[in-house]
Order: sequence, then C-alpha cells, then structure tokens
Amino acid sequence: MDAVLTLIAGPGAALDAARAGTVREALVALGLDAAAPEWLAPGQACDLLFRGSPDQADAAARRALAGAAVDVVAQMLDGRRRRLLIADMESTIIRQEMLDELGELAGLRARISGITWRAMNGEIDFKESFRERMALLAGLPESALDQAAAGIELMPGARELVATMRAAGAWCMLVSGGFRRFTRLVAERCGFDAETGNEPEIADGRLTGGLLAPVLDADSKAEALVKTVVARRIPIRSALAVGDGANDLPMLEIAGLGVAFHARPGVVAAARARLDHADLTGLLYAQGYRQSEIVG
Repeated sequence: MDAVLTLIAGPGAALDAARAGTVREALVALGLDAAAPEWLAPGQACDLLFRGSPDQADAAARRALAGAAVDVVAQMLDGRRRRLLIADMESTIIRQEMLDELGELAGLRARISGITWRAMNGEIDFKESFRERMALLAGLPESALDQAAAGIELMPGARELVATMRAAGAWCMLVSGGFRRFTRLVAERCGFDAETGNEPEIADGRLTGGLLAPVLDADSKAEALVKTVVARRIPIRSALAVGDGANDLPMLEIAGLGVAFHARPGVVAAARARLDHADLTGLLYAQGYRQSEIVG
C-alpha cells in the first residue's frame, strides 16, 4: 500500500466499523486495493491504507459518507509525519479574528467583520482590506490591544497539536497577518517555537490607523514557510501548513500537506485537503498519530 485515507469524526458524529467499512467498499468499487480500517482513536479516527490515487479516494469517500460530519484526508503514505508545522493564528489556532474584536471596542464590529469575511474568502485584496480596517480603528487607545488580548480563546486541540508535534521533533511556527502583540501571547500559550506578525503604528498612546513595514500578507506567509524549511534543512514535502483564509492559500499550496481548517467557501474550493468538522487534533490523526500518542 502506498497511500492512506484518514477518516476523522467531528463532534457528535459517529464513526464506527460500519461507516468505515462503507468507505472501504467505495474505494474497492473504484478499483483501489484497500485494506481494512486501522483505528487511531476508537469511534473517532481511522486509517484506510490503499494503493492508488489520493484524489480518487478522496472523492469516493466523500460520496460514500453522504454528508456525514466526518472529515477525509487522503495522501501518499511516504513522509506522512511532518517535521514542520506552520499555522495561521486567527480562526485557526485561536477562535477570534482580532481586528473584529478591536472593532467591537470601537463600536464598529459589524462593519469591520464584513470586510474581514470578504478578505478571508478571497473577494478583496488582503493588504487593502487590512489598511481599510486599520483606518477605521484609528484613534483607538493602545490599551484596547490588551483588552482584546484578554479575550483570546485557543481553538480546541491547539495545545495538543503543537505539543505532540514538538515531542516528535517537529518545528512549530505561528504566522499571522494580525498583530505581534497577539502572536507572542498565543505562541507562548501553545508552545510554538517561533512566531511572526504585523506591528500597528502607535503614537501618543493611540493607534494611528497605519502599520509598520514590512506588512505580512499571503506572499509573506509562503515566504516564511520557504525560509524556514531552508534554514532548518527540512524538505518542503515535510511541512504541514494550516489556515482558514484566502491569504493562507499560497502556503497551503506549497506545503507537503496544506489543510484548510473550518475555512471560508472560497478557500475550501481551492485547498487540496481540509478539515470541516474535527478540531485541531484532526491534523495529528491525518499524520497517523494514535490517540495514545497525543500529548496533553
């Protein structure tokens, strides 16, 4: 067997032997040589080793699942456990979009969140949307950054994802178009090895509405991935990238495994792999980690 299809149940979904067997039968009907399910976490995640095309297996599995809240990740078996994690922060490692949270403090949440959604769905340019949202926040006191930071909630599975991959020797990096005041905090709470983000311009204790150069955007995230694999001598096929927005697509496309996590429709349509239901531990199951190996 040279490929693997992983089934990962979302919260409240049933993944039992019957459902896994139905997916295996779909692979066999397609002409793919598929083995019996191998359970990574009883009732939650299993592997189906097979010989053939991951794209064909993915499509067949989704048809067999008929809309069940079970995620599918199909990939080649070689090099499945990745040596680098590069992750977006907002709506990926944390639940919030931080400019939206600052918009709440400025009384402009609806307006700013509307721009955020369009940018993350790829409808408008990220840099332009960032500047537009920052202009709306001009005059907000610097203390609002600390107020917003106090409400940050980690996405379920975030700590486990980072801790487990680091325990296995992987390098973990947080990349964000958001502010470094937030990336530093989140990196420390999750245990990331490194982080990067943008810096707002502040004068007289208030946001000016500007950003300090350089501004990290979609291309910058991809560049951060490339620079990291070169610096750490890691093959790019050994990189796992995860994000939810259109500005994450360039890094998702070049990583060995790029996963759209609970992503916007425009991103889901473009990504090679996705998790629509599972939490971030789904990225561990996709790499073949068993429940007993998950740290924390």
